[in-house]
Amino acid sequence: MRLCDFNSLSDEQKLIYHKQLAKCAASFGGTNFFLQLLEAIRNRNPHPLMAKNSGFYFDLGSIKWNKVIFKDKLTLLTKISIQKSQNDSLIPDKNNKEYKAIMNLLRTIKPITFEVRPTNSADGEGFDVHPFEMIGEKITRLDPVFDALFFCPVDTVKRVLFYKDFDNTL
Repeated sequence: MRLCDFNSLSDEQKLIYHKQLAKCAASFGGTNFFLQLLEAIRNRNPHPLMAKNSGFYFDLGSIKWNKVIFKDKLTLLTKISIQKSQNDSLIPDKNNKEYKAIMNLLRTIKPITFEVRPTNSADGEGFDVHPFEMIGEKITRLDPVFDALFFCPVDTVKRVLFYKDFDNTL
């Protein structure tokens, strides 16, 4: 399940995603700075992943990567991530008419590292994120932090960041 499908996640998955995002937020200057980064990304048009300079910059920090991502790849990535939220893997059946295009997308974007850094190093060291999680040979998922950074609604990311596991608080 995708992080964006927060209501469908088990309590255990919610807690795992909460810890991942809280760690990233802390290394970027805290929850407020992290949420401001997400808002800045959502407000940028065209989508920041298509930046010709392979970077996104705003007052509180930056995200840099090492390869330009073209609109057709971004469109396909968005499409398959939404379709695959019910399935565990972005890898389609070999019979799928888009199999070749999707496999090309995965091979193209998989090696990219996204370096997320605050402007002021005193705010934290930042973090690196890859677009996909490879789970075995047949399962590839969108990395939850990458998903949160570039695709999930900010309100959903807030819910994850402020999630409390009430069963384990006593």
